[in-house]
Amino acid sequence: MIYWFALTLIKLSNTFPRIWVLKFSGFLGSMAFHLFKEAREVALKNLTDVFGHQKAAAEIQKLARKVFWMIGANAADIMRAVPIESLDELKRFVKIEGEEYLKAAIDKGNGVIMISAHLGAFELVGSFLGLAGYRPIALGTALKDEKLNSMLRKQRASKGGEAVQRGKETFRLFKALKSGRLVGMLIDQDTRVKSRFVNFMGRPAATPIGPTLMALKTGAAVVPIYISLQTDFTQLLRVNPEVTIECTGDEEKDLIQNTQRISDTTEKAILENPEQWVWMHERWKTRPGEEIR
Repeated sequence: MIYWFALTLIKLSNTFPRIWVLKFSGFLGSMAFHLFKEAREVALKNLTDVFGHQKAAAEIQKLARKVFWMIGANAADIMRAVPIESLDELKRFVKIEGEEYLKAAIDKGNGVIMISAHLGAFELVGSFLGLAGYRPIALGTALKDEKLNSMLRKQRASKGGEAVQRGKETFRLFKALKSGRLVGMLIDQDTRVKSRFVNFMGRPAATPIGPTLMALKTGAAVVPIYISLQTDFTQLLRVNPEVTIECTGDEEKDLIQNTQRISDTTEKAILENPEQWVWMHERWKTRPGEEIR
């Protein structure tokens, strides 16, 4: 049922003008704010913990509503992009800034670890880079529904990308980096993977160390890339300068300090567009001592 519902949404989202669809989906997102109590309360708590010292309760409530609206609107853009098969089609509403940073990192020849986040229409990052010829590999957790998972893999492949399941194809990722490929990884959520605590939004947060480990072992460049919906309804894909990865020989120190540097770029991107991050995720759930090492 979920699979066919997803197909129906994809079809409907491409039947009407894009701006209409984004606004309507944003409206549905606003309705979800009222309907899903648990998600609403988690979002409000996280927003209060981060912004409570600078925003009044009414402002945080307004921001939380905007978060749900944006999730709806960005989800619509992701669905509308499923049938797209050319870069020119995607460029009608997606712009890119800072591509020179990515090209410079690729020219080093050791592969690139692309850091992104569950920010905005994040699936479009891989779509754009795939259609642009960068052949990205996206590392992630497989969806529970096999049909949906298969559909996701096919749509990424149709745009020149690949999907790799976390924890099962590590050797393939190292091989890809050695051959100069681009590997996409997200570290902005609290997941059951090897982690260390670093500062995130002013609070200790268990943060995946996979990108740091791979960068230290392969010499791959680490380049943060994020996307956000603009006020004119274009999507802006911003490539940031390469993150400096230092190796002092102290493995634990290197893991923590470099993971902090990488996480800082994600924090900066979120704070620039706080209404477009998934604040209903329990980012600070894991307590010290509970992380996987």
